[in-house]
Amino acid sequence: MDPFTTTVALGSVTFVPGLDTRLTLLAAGLIFLLALGLGVWKYRQMATSATHLAHPYVDIAHRASLLYSFATLLIAVFVELSRWPTWVNLTASGVLVFFFVGAIVSYIVHGARRDTTNQFEHPSAMLHVGMVALIVGEIGGFAVLLAGFVVGQFGS
Repeated sequence: MDPFTTTVALGSVTFVPGLDTRLTLLAAGLIFLLALGLGVWKYRQMATSATHLAHPYVDIAHRASLLYSFATLLIAVFVELSRWPTWVNLTASGVLVFFFVGAIVSYIVHGARRDTTNQFEHPSAMLHVGMVALIVGEIGGFAVLLAGFVVGQFGS
């Protein structure tokens, strides 16, 4: 049996997810696990704070990681149903996951440093460059997957 092939029986239907789908699902699971860990950090800050609030960026990191984990699950569906080759789907989903995780890490850093409650209050040139890269990467990556889905599901 091929260790890189996973077969899932769903009643009378057999589903064999591609490597690109399995890696995207793994990323979703790891991001969700990170969200759960960040929830512990958020809880600890809420329990020990005089205001019973976590630092805004700890809260943002927790919420963003929850949302990004489910967004990554959605991406996995588009990866699986895309007509593009595995390497195209994996590259597109990898770009999306890279920027999702990068955003979460930046929130974690601000939460740990407690250096700001709004990273755009005094933005650097690098912040703007990073935001443009994020916009192009996320929209472009998903557009590639959506186009692959349309071709695969509605094309000839």
